[in-house]
Amino acid sequence: MPKVRQAAAELVRRGFGVRTVARKYGVSPGTITKWVKKAEKIGYHPIPTLSSKPRYHPHQLKEETVRNIVEKRLITKRCSEVVHRELQNEGLIVSLSSVKRTLERNFLIKKRSPWKRYHPHVDRPEVLNPGDLVELDTIHLMLDRKTRIYVYTLIDVHSRWVYARAYRGVSSATSIEFIRKAERISLFKFNMLQTDHGPEFGKWFVSQIQKSHRYTRIGKPNDNSHIERFNRTLQEECLDKVKVDVRVINIELEKYLKYYNEKRLHLGLDLQTPLSRINSKCFQAIG
Repeated sequence: MPKVRQAAAELVRRGFGVRTVARKYGVSPGTITKWVKKAEKIGYHPIPTLSSKPRYHPHQLKEETVRNIVEKRLITKRCSEVVHRELQNEGLIVSLSSVKRTLERNFLIKKRSPWKRYHPHVDRPEVLNPGDLVELDTIHLMLDRKTRIYVYTLIDVHSRWVYARAYRGVSSATSIEFIRKAERISLFKFNMLQTDHGPEFGKWFVSQIQKSHRYTRIGKPNDNSHIERFNRTLQEECLDKVKVDVRVINIELEKYLKYYNEKRLHLGLDLQTPLSRINSKCFQAIG
């Protein structure tokens, strides 16, 4: 319809009669006249459809009430329920639904994305042995404006043993391949995996991995604090020095991971290495 209104107004502008154009489009001459006036005002562009929202309602909120709701939200920076209770405590009687609707109209409320799937909560396990909790993440490396390389990273929370590998793309299948490669070279089994809500760790990934799995809370990177800190270390000590291609990065990663797991001392492990932490745990189990 916006383009139809534009075409009708354009015909009148070219010299066609209003009644002739009205018969062509099957509307009244008065409607064509309104379209022409609108086009003269906004230019001969597609004329948008007017909102069906009523201009006035006997029970609509007063401007002062709307202003109080907006100001309270900006001051407290809290959710609708808190804003509603704060206003009630100050003697302003307004319904919770009105507060939510007002905040939404003023773009002051965060709505859950319809594309985000709900994931039931899974308790974080008590980390007593290697493999009790393994965190995963991906690093995006921009080689140029169009080329991107993805580095999968993994860390065992107990021993701080790590593994990483670069790929040209990310997917659930690639994530599973990465985990299986890591588990083949590790000295322990992965009992539970923890990831963020990235598309490479989606529903199909969870169904195919055949391991216990839990998601971090949305917007809470501290839940994956161990892998986030390792990502920074990896970038500073290795990746920032080699940004060539996947093959070269994987060669350098293999060298760096051997150093990280076997020689690099960790303050979080009382100046031990991840490998020595794993070995000491194995000796305790044997004893």
